[in-house]
Amino acid sequence: MNETMTLCLEIIFWLALFVVFYTYLGYGIVLYILVKLKELFVKPVKRSLPASDADLPEVTLFITAFNEEDVVDEKMENSLELDYPADKLHIVWVTDGSDDGTNERLQTRWQGKATVHFQPLRQGKTAAMTRGMTLVDTPLVVFTDANTMVNREAIREIVLAFQDPKVGCVAGEKRIAVQAKDGAAAGGEGIYWKYESTLKALDARLYSAVGAAGELFAVRNELFEAMEPDTLLDDFILSLRITMKGYTIAYCTNAYAIESGSADMREEEKRKVRIAAGGLQSIWRLRPLLNPFRYGILSFQYTSHRVLRWSITPFLLFALFPLNIAILLLGGSTIFYGVLLAMQVLFYGLGYWGYYLSTKQIKNKLLFIPYYFLFMNVNVLKGIRYLKKKKGSGAWEKAKRAEK
Repeated sequence: MNETMTLCLEIIFWLALFVVFYTYLGYGIVLYILVKLKELFVKPVKRSLPASDADLPEVTLFITAFNEEDVVDEKMENSLELDYPADKLHIVWVTDGSDDGTNERLQTRWQGKATVHFQPLRQGKTAAMTRGMTLVDTPLVVFTDANTMVNREAIREIVLAFQDPKVGCVAGEKRIAVQAKDGAAAGGEGIYWKYESTLKALDARLYSAVGAAGELFAVRNELFEAMEPDTLLDDFILSLRITMKGYTIAYCTNAYAIESGSADMREEEKRKVRIAAGGLQSIWRLRPLLNPFRYGILSFQYTSHRVLRWSITPFLLFALFPLNIAILLLGGSTIFYGVLLAMQVLFYGLGYWGYYLSTKQIKNKLLFIPYYFLFMNVNVLKGIRYLKKKKGSGAWEKAKRAEK
C-alpha cells in the first residue's frame, strides 16, 4: 500500500516539477530552438517607411489618465519631443474621474497642444479607453501611460512595424528605470521585465507576441474592439482579441517606455495581485484561444507563456514542498529526495533572506531573483480573492512609483 502511495506521489511530484520548470525556463528554451529552426528556412522581411514624411499615416497618441497632475508636464514635454511630423501626431488625453489638477494643467499650460476628453464619472481605465476611442479617427492609435516616458523614435518605429499588413498590434518594450537608491521592488521588477522582453521578442519572431503592455502599444483603429467595462488587463485582452481575428502582434524593441519601479514591495504587490486577477479573468474571456486546432501556434504560445503562469503553475510550485516531505516519510529515496528537499529549503531560505533585506532597504541582486519569483507566485494566489472582490468594477487603485 505504501509503495503504491509513494509511486503515485512521485508521479505527481515529477509532473508538477516538469510543469514549473517548463513554465519559467523550459518554454524559453523550446521557443529559442523553434525560432532558430524557423529562421533557417524563413528569413525576416526588411521593411521601410515612406520616403517622404508627407506619406506617413496620421497617428493618435492616446493617454488615459486618472489624477496624474504630478506628471502631466513631463509627459507633455516628452510627447512633443517625439520624432514625428507635428501635423500628423495628435495627442489625446482621456481623464475621466480626475479630481486633482490634471485637467486644469492640460487646459491652461498645454492648451492647443493636446485634446482633452473628460467626464466627472470614474468608470475605470477600460471604460475611458472605449469612450475615448469613439472620438479618434486616425488609422493608427498609440496607447501610453501618463507616468511613462517614451523614446524619441518610438512612433516612427511603431509605424514601421505596421508596414506589414499582417500586423494588427505593435507592442513596445517596457523598461524599468532602476536607480541606486531603489529597493527590491524596482530591482526585482527590472530583472523580471528583462527576461519577459526576451521571451516577447522570441514569441514575435516565431509567430506573434502574446499580448502587449499598457505602457506602450499601438493598434489599427479599425481593429479596436470595445471591452467589458470591468476588464482589468485592457492591453492584454485588446491585443489578443486582435490576434484572434488573424493578425499578429509585432514586438518592437526600438520603441520603448521607461517608468520607475514601484515605490516599495507593498506597492508592487498591489500591481502583481491586480495583474494576476486580470490574468485569470483573461483566461476565461479568451478561452477560445486555448483551442490549438483553431489557433495553432498562437494557442501553444498563449498557453505556454501566459495561461500556465496565471493558473496551475503557482499551485504546483507550492505543492512541491509538501509532496517532497510526504515522499520521504513514505520511504522514498532518502538521498535523492533528501537532496531535492534541501534544495527547496535553500531556495525558500534565500527568498526569505531577500525579503528581510528588502525591509531594510538593502539591495542584493542575487537574492532579488528567488524573492521576486516567490513574491510573484504568491500574488497569483491572492489574485483569486481580488478578482472576486472587484467583480463588476474596472476601477483600481494605482500603485505608487519610486521617486526619480
